[in-house]
Amino acid sequence: MTQTGLPFQYEVYEKETGQTSLAGLPLYLDLMNRMGLDRIISANIKAREKSQGWTDSEMIHSLILLNLAGGDCVSDLQVLEGDEGFRRLLNRVRLHGLKRKERRALEVRWRKERKRSTPSESAVFRYLSCFHDSEQENLRPESGAFIPAANEYLQGFRQVCGAMAGFAFGQNHEKTATLDMDATLVESRKETARYCYKMFPGYQPFNVWWSEQEIILHTEFRDGNVPAGYEQLRILKEALELLPEGVEKVRVRSDTAGYQHELLKYCEMKENERFGRIEFAIGCDVTPAFKKAVLEVSEEDWHTIYKEKDGRLVDTGRQWAEVCFVPNAIGHSKKGAQYRYLATREVIRQRRLPGLEDTISLPFPVIEMEKDRYKVHGFVTNMDWNGEVLIDWLYQRCGKSEEAHAVMKDDLAGGKLPSGDFGENAAWWWIMILAFNLNAIMKQQVLGKEWARKRMKAIRYHVIGLAGRVVKRSRSLFVQLSGDHPSTGLLFRAREKIGSLVALPTG
Repeated sequence: MTQTGLPFQYEVYEKETGQTSLAGLPLYLDLMNRMGLDRIISANIKAREKSQGWTDSEMIHSLILLNLAGGDCVSDLQVLEGDEGFRRLLNRVRLHGLKRKERRALEVRWRKERKRSTPSESAVFRYLSCFHDSEQENLRPESGAFIPAANEYLQGFRQVCGAMAGFAFGQNHEKTATLDMDATLVESRKETARYCYKMFPGYQPFNVWWSEQEIILHTEFRDGNVPAGYEQLRILKEALELLPEGVEKVRVRSDTAGYQHELLKYCEMKENERFGRIEFAIGCDVTPAFKKAVLEVSEEDWHTIYKEKDGRLVDTGRQWAEVCFVPNAIGHSKKGAQYRYLATREVIRQRRLPGLEDTISLPFPVIEMEKDRYKVHGFVTNMDWNGEVLIDWLYQRCGKSEEAHAVMKDDLAGGKLPSGDFGENAAWWWIMILAFNLNAIMKQQVLGKEWARKRMKAIRYHVIGLAGRVVKRSRSLFVQLSGDHPSTGLLFRAREKIGSLVALPTG
């Protein structure tokens, strides 16, 4: 084929060279091995336990690698399969540490000689179908929220995620767990997708973010029409069960979706046997009754909220105050839990348009106070912190959880779902979460603090997408890197760090 333009030509080298464009991706294989992820997956997800062909761990490993390398659909596995050097390394790693009997067990799973290093598209779709329960779809009501029950295979992902959390805790023994609970919207044009509150079809997974470890502790895949607060207490209970031994204190943060008196009571009244009283700060509904209570706050009780900038405190334009408010839902009981309510206000600077005062509605609660209009938000808590400190701590939830959701949908494969079947999409979402957590542990515990804030774009540019050559010499495999590449030293240091991480106990 004639190639025109600049003075260079592309040509295909027919012989095997062991070249790879993913020389940094084996670091994640090393971390998975240190974590014992193969063993964890095999013990908890047994969709392929009695089948021939690919094992559960091989399937899930391949899809985790797909996420990390930048693929976002099943067909992108062909890029991994087409990388000769990485394919050679993957074949060797798969058998590492296995006893002869275990190697033989892998061999007899195949009727013919295995030629691929990663599963084919059809094999992946057959695997994902194991997580879908068609009988649950028969239980779906014509309207309203419904969450199909997870089958035994899909439930196994919860324990795998919990084991990853235990590994992260083994490196960072922070005894307090701050759990941020929030949902995110995933737009989809699948025929079975339900319309969400933003009036587009899609799904609305609900996630529990462990702030101290910066990982997802728990997730639940949901249809788009399921409200964020639907069965939120159940999700919290499931998340608490996944916290490793050694965690002693739990705090919960949520937006107004978490403003449910059943959930607040559970936290305040020590209904959890392990953790007892759970501290929380949650956004509350700005109802007419709450607005009335805010209007009764005297002017001198409003306090300015400051933020630090360049070593000095700067007025944010917002103020906070304690609000004497008892909602009707709990006001009838003298023995009920007592909470602390706070409010923030911010002057709306934009002038009203003449003649349109009653036709334009603002996307936030508004209160008329003396000569000004204020944007108002409410919060409920059982904590005794200073109001300004508490509000700042609660707002820290917003930035991190929203950033995590962006990574899931834009940097990883959570934004492009593979099927119209709910269970298949749920499994795909869970595998993306495992890739998310693996990368989070890699950044924080292996690459170092300067990498903790980096997005996948930087990780792929500096770490994963390196050119290399995989060669075999003296029964050993070597990944040859360019000596003058700035990331070469980083990979050597990362391997040394992985070897020093505290492994999960076996058994």
